[in-house]
Amino acid sequence: MLNPHDLLPFEAAVHPAARPAVRLTWDSRQADAETAFVALPGEHDHGNRFIESALERGAPFVLTDLPGAAGQLPRTVEVSDSLAALTAWAQQERARNRLVVGITGSVGKTTAKAYVAAALNAHYMPVYNTIPAIACFLIEFGSSDRPLVVEMGIDRVGEMDRLVNLVHPDVGVVTSIGAAHLEGLSSLEIIAREKGKILSAPQALVGNQARVWYPERAIYGFSTPELPVTYSGQDLRVTEQGADFTYAGQAVHLPHASQVQAEAAVLGLHLAESNGVPLAEAIQRTEQVQVPSGRYQIHSGRYTVIDDAYNASPLAVQAALSALKNFRGRRISVLGTMLELGETAPELHAEVGRSACDSADLCFGVGPYAEVLGKRAYRTVPELLSALKAEVQDGDVILVKASRGISMTPEQRAQEGVGLDSVVDELLAWRDRGPAQAAASLA
Repeated sequence: MLNPHDLLPFEAAVHPAARPAVRLTWDSRQADAETAFVALPGEHDHGNRFIESALERGAPFVLTDLPGAAGQLPRTVEVSDSLAALTAWAQQERARNRLVVGITGSVGKTTAKAYVAAALNAHYMPVYNTIPAIACFLIEFGSSDRPLVVEMGIDRVGEMDRLVNLVHPDVGVVTSIGAAHLEGLSSLEIIAREKGKILSAPQALVGNQARVWYPERAIYGFSTPELPVTYSGQDLRVTEQGADFTYAGQAVHLPHASQVQAEAAVLGLHLAESNGVPLAEAIQRTEQVQVPSGRYQIHSGRYTVIDDAYNASPLAVQAALSALKNFRGRRISVLGTMLELGETAPELHAEVGRSACDSADLCFGVGPYAEVLGKRAYRTVPELLSALKAEVQDGDVILVKASRGISMTPEQRAQEGVGLDSVVDELLAWRDRGPAQAAASLA
């Protein structure tokens, strides 16, 4: 339980009705009888506006820096700076845990997090990876006897310093370095420098797609004669059924996985083995990993849809296109806009488009860069969907990938060729209607 009196060392005034909580949230809409609310400053508003709403929802306590709150509002815990108190509390709780793994990278963070957490039987961060989210996670699970796995994403200079100071990872991992968040980080050299700050951890590991930037660090993945790695799986074989390899002489099968997932599994198994986790148990959990929606999920049927639409950067698209080559049948790439690439956006979209047309039998593009992303180019998502429905056949394999554009309205996403999860949903619904119904509705 999370006791509001634990905040007293941070000069907190605790209302007498405040009671312990099971978890914390920075979103007042998620407050309930077991979930306390932390009122934090935001870009456009302050959580103090929603204190009463959280209390009405039954929040056991509300952490706030609203002056006089503890004397006027029930169950409030008043501090001078709510974000500073939250992060200090998180550092205190994190210090109780014996093993914390921090993972960053231009792509592959969430996938690596899933496989490492499975292998270690660890608690792990949900999708959000902001400082408030990480702080709430550390407070909730810091005292657990299970390891913690924390995803540490950045999009601006200096952010990794704050994250490392908060998390103090025992193991720091960089999965990859590539063109992503260039509007805030401006160059690959700066991306590598900033993300590389996680490697100040006592143990540091980098993936094959980051090795050129950190040649002195231990590498995980799969060795080749030209590129040996420090901690390696063996005999990797990737097909449309998934990835098979051996680790320390034991067979591993990852259903519907690509090489990216296999490399993440090697990372997890190495960390499990080096921390005394029985390898057979770690492999069993690893083979059962389910990646979140939109991250290389394979939906088989009359035709196969590869849902990799959660987000996109040039490196991530290239990896997805490489995986597409392992499938039999007519291969179709459906690519949309990659965001936050700055002035290099036209050049990077064109490069990805050339790779798409080399990897796929048919390549579709949508949005402002549609003409360089595919030979079949469409300005908006509805136009793209109409063309896809007219083209798709039984036995096809369709890869869908683009950035999310979560700050945009649905209309803006459709216009800008982002957020292609709607394309995945429609293709699956269209497929499940069956050939006759689909043909009839198209007519």
